[in-house]
Amino acid sequence: MEKNANIRALAAKTRSVYEQHGLQYDAERSRLLFEKKWLRRFENLLPASAAILDAGCGGGEPIGRYFIEQGYAVTGIDFAAPMVELAKARFPDSTWYRMDMRVLDLQESFQGIISWHSFFHLTPTEQRATLARFAQHLQPKGLLLLTVGPDAGEVTGHVGGQPVYHSSLSPAAYQEVLHSLGMTVLDFVPEDPECDFASVLLSRKMASL
Repeated sequence: MEKNANIRALAAKTRSVYEQHGLQYDAERSRLLFEKKWLRRFENLLPASAAILDAGCGGGEPIGRYFIEQGYAVTGIDFAAPMVELAKARFPDSTWYRMDMRVLDLQESFQGIISWHSFFHLTPTEQRATLARFAQHLQPKGLLLLTVGPDAGEVTGHVGGQPVYHSSLSPAAYQEVLHSLGMTVLDFVPEDPECDFASVLLSRKMASL
C-alpha cells in the first residue's frame, strides 16, 4: 500500500470499485486460508452452532465458507450487489443481505461478528460509529474480529487494479472506543507475520450485569 495525498477522496468510491471490479477481486482472492489461526481462535471462543455475522462478506469465500463448513449459522452483508449475488449462488442455505455495515440494522443479534479486510475501508469517524453498531448487534460475551491497521493512519490498497481507501485508528483509540461500548480487547497483533501481515484485533462484549 502506498500513501496518497488525495487519499480521503477515495473513501467515497469504495462501493463503486467493488461494484465494478469485485468479481475480479474474488477470482484473485487467496483461498489458502492464511487467516486460519485467527479464525480458529475466534471459533474456539464461540459456542457450537453460533450465529455469526460476516460484515463485508464479499462473495462468501473463503471466510464465510470456512464458518459454514464448521457448522455455524452465517449471515453475511456486503454493500456491493455483485458480491452478495455471488455469495447467494454459492451458499443458498445461508443468509445474505445487500447492506452497508455503516447502517447495519438487523432485527437479530449474533454471538460473533467478523469483518475481515472490509472494516478498514471506513474512515476513522465511520469506524467509530460502526463499532457502536457492531456492539449493538452482539450478544453478551459476543466476539468481534477485525482486520485494521498497525497504527492510526490512512493509506491506499488495490482491488482489481484500482486504488481503494484504507484507514485505522491507533490501538489505544480502538481500546478506548470499545471499552466505552462495553467491550474489552482480548488481543491485538499488528502486521502478524503468521497471517500475511494482517493487523488483527479480537475483542469481546462484556456479560450483562
